[in-house]
This record gives sequence, structure tokens and C-alpha cells, in this order.
Amino acid sequence: MAATPPPDRNLEQFKLAVSLVPEMELKGKNMWYTSMNGNMYTYMGKEGILGIRLGKEDYHAFREKYGVGDLKSYGAVMREYVPIPEELFDDIETLKIWMEKCQAYARTLPPKPTKK
Repeated sequence: MAATPPPDRNLEQFKLAVSLVPEMELKGKNMWYTSMNGNMYTYMGKEGILGIRLGKEDYHAFREKYGVGDLKSYGAVMREYVPIPEELFDDIETLKIWMEKCQAYARTLPPKPTKK
């Protein structure tokens, strides 16, 4: 059974979020993501839910500010990831700040060898 592609609107929102930070590059086909040194740090799965990876302090601050829960993929909780609420796309300046925090956290992660 083929994966259902995410809704076009969600993909456009994801592309917008990634475009806010020039160093980010969107990758993938059915599961969209960004990565650095082998570590994924943004994500949009087949469900169309957008998520960003944050350090502990920012993770808790984001969850509290936006009242979001865990980001799940295929029923599993994605540790360190938070779902981006729809309301954040109405405030591009704040979205950019969170995307920059996400990328800054990715820079702190130890490199992972790629499987290719």
C-alpha cells in the first residue's frame, strides 16, 4: 500500500518555514525533512503534520506556549520534536525564530554516519 502524500497546503507551509532560514534544504519525497550531519531536525510525514526538533529548554517553552503535545510518527513519539501549530504560520517572524532555534540545536548534535 503506497503512502498517502501529505496535503498540498501542508507541504507549502513546510516549504515556507524552511525557506525562512537560508541554510535549510528540504529533502525527501514521501516524507519531507531537513537534516544536518546525518541528524534530521525538521519533519513532515505522510499525515501532513509538521514538526521541528528543539533542545530541552526550547522544547518545553514551545510546548507550554502553544499547548502542543507529542509529535508522533507511525504511532511512535518522536523525542525532541514538537508539532508546529497552524497559528504559527500566521506569524512569520515568530516562525522564523523557531526555525532558527531548531537549526541552532541541530548544529549541537554529534554527526551521524550516513547509510549511503
